[in-house]
Amino acid sequence: MCGIVGAVSARNIVPVLIQGLQRLEYRGYDSCGVAVYRSGGDAPGLYRARSTARVAELQAQVAADGLEAGTGIAHTRWATHGAPAVHNAHPHFSHGAGADASSRPARVAVVHNGIIENHDELRAELQARGYRFDSQTDTEVIAHLVDALYDGDLFRAVQAAVARLQGAYAIAVFHKDEPQRVVGARAGSPLVLGVGQARDGLPAEHFLASDAMALAGVTDQIVYLAEGDVVDLQLGRYWVCDRSGRPMGPEERPVRTVQAHSGAVELGPYRHYMQKEIFEQPRALADTLEGVEGVVPELFDGQGDQAAAAWRVFKDIDRVLILACGTSYYSGCVAKYWLEAMAGIPTQVEVASEYRYRRSVPHPKTLVVTISQSGETADTLAALRHAQSLGMRHTLTICNVATSAMVRECALAYITRAGVEIGVASTKAFTTQLAGLFLLTLALAQSQGRLSAEEEARHLKAMRHLPVALQSVLALEPQIIHWAEAFAQKDHALFLGRGLHYPIALEGALKLKEISYIHAEAYPAGELKHGPLALVTSAMPVVTVAPNDELLEKLKSNMQEVRARGGVLYVLADADTRIRSEEGLNVIRMPEHYGVLSPILHVVPLQLLAYHTALAKGTDVDKPRNLAKSVTVE
Repeated sequence: MCGIVGAVSARNIVPVLIQGLQRLEYRGYDSCGVAVYRSGGDAPGLYRARSTARVAELQAQVAADGLEAGTGIAHTRWATHGAPAVHNAHPHFSHGAGADASSRPARVAVVHNGIIENHDELRAELQARGYRFDSQTDTEVIAHLVDALYDGDLFRAVQAAVARLQGAYAIAVFHKDEPQRVVGARAGSPLVLGVGQARDGLPAEHFLASDAMALAGVTDQIVYLAEGDVVDLQLGRYWVCDRSGRPMGPEERPVRTVQAHSGAVELGPYRHYMQKEIFEQPRALADTLEGVEGVVPELFDGQGDQAAAAWRVFKDIDRVLILACGTSYYSGCVAKYWLEAMAGIPTQVEVASEYRYRRSVPHPKTLVVTISQSGETADTLAALRHAQSLGMRHTLTICNVATSAMVRECALAYITRAGVEIGVASTKAFTTQLAGLFLLTLALAQSQGRLSAEEEARHLKAMRHLPVALQSVLALEPQIIHWAEAFAQKDHALFLGRGLHYPIALEGALKLKEISYIHAEAYPAGELKHGPLALVTSAMPVVTVAPNDELLEKLKSNMQEVRARGGVLYVLADADTRIRSEEGLNVIRMPEHYGVLSPILHVVPLQLLAYHTALAKGTDVDKPRNLAKSVTVE
């Protein structure tokens, strides 16, 4: 959600800015723009290009306008305040105060990720001082505020401005009077500094970005800015100050080598990234489990700023609190079944965006587990910090990005190796999260004395077989395409599951609604008689996840309730369930029964069903309307 790229260089940096935006397109956006300081020609000053189309259109516009410069900032915007329109697109300018301001050259340019909660108050104050607003965004107040506070030193002006801001922000700012300087700041939204090299005898160039991936191929030397930092980029030098204005040295803000390979985001032979990522799941699971020879707490030893030894933490906890959003929340719901049944540890799963806004009962012996693909999910980070503020110091994250804020702020971590996930609808991140959570379950069961050596060996053998088992599930695609042709004609769908497969039904419904725009709901199958059965007709397909477990006979009864009301069933059944296709009952047989790990297999046909239904409907599979990949604002 939203992307920032900025640079100070002695060369033309515009192609780097555009390329950076292209690498951030997967996060979702509805407008984009670039602003530069152009020194040549008859009218040196700030210039910009903005578009509500894709970055490729912006690139063509920049080329047509002949924008070349050594200093610039660029942005992809996901609309919050104000509609997706050119006048609301970033970068925003300030021309200064006064009635004639619009006729004067622009003085300040700014790009911003996040939400400024006190923007109405600031807007009123700035309007009273003669500033004119041309957009409905909260961001424009930052440009005018910096301009109002500017006294010849942009760094001081930004420091003073961010002290007035309430909410979340990552910003990059530059001023026409200091054309080889960009200042950035962050609080609640990610921002990194890219340290460049001197080229051809010219001073070193430096970069800002909301994601290190934007700088792939440009620099692999990254400084992760901390909460409240303000950073000053100039030719040949940079420095960082914390929230209080204290300079940060290299030991406090170290330069890290980060390999963010741009090739990882190439589509290859697939039609969409979601399709590519569904079929990458066997490899992603194999990579995530690589090196796991046994169940030991050391698998979760910390990697971030709060690093700790897992064995000591696991011995000290007696309950688990899982915090996550969206698809990650559903993986946590599956883990609750595993943790309570196998490790005997009471587990609570909370929607992260709700957790910190209610009065909860903290317990110091709680292991707080966060789950996030990006490690930058704003609501989950805020929930984590809230839990820590309540005195719950034992923290662990299951995350796909080793350099993320989530990893740095948790004491323990398990890094999944799903690779870059571009499609907004998460697929391989979900299945690798489940793998990481199952390993956590085994480790905690072991620490509680509930995992024998024989059980450990059996579970690890099953996990190592998962990539092969997933390949067999992916081979079901032709049958699922046949289902999708029927689903594409529907407006509603119902998903049913029982036990640890109820969260898989929730995930299947989420996938369908995300990318096909078909309204879908999921219920525990036993809840049918408590309301949802009223919706069942022949026009509403009912998808049922039917593994051969202890709840199968109960589930069969629920299926009969649907058929008795004229409902049409679509059942994912294990081979030995003795459920056969007939009129009103469509069955796809899973290749093998996989016991407690079957959620990892059963979710894949639901991903394929959503994908092929969306394909049949002609929707934008990878960039569904109104959604963003990485939710970095509340």
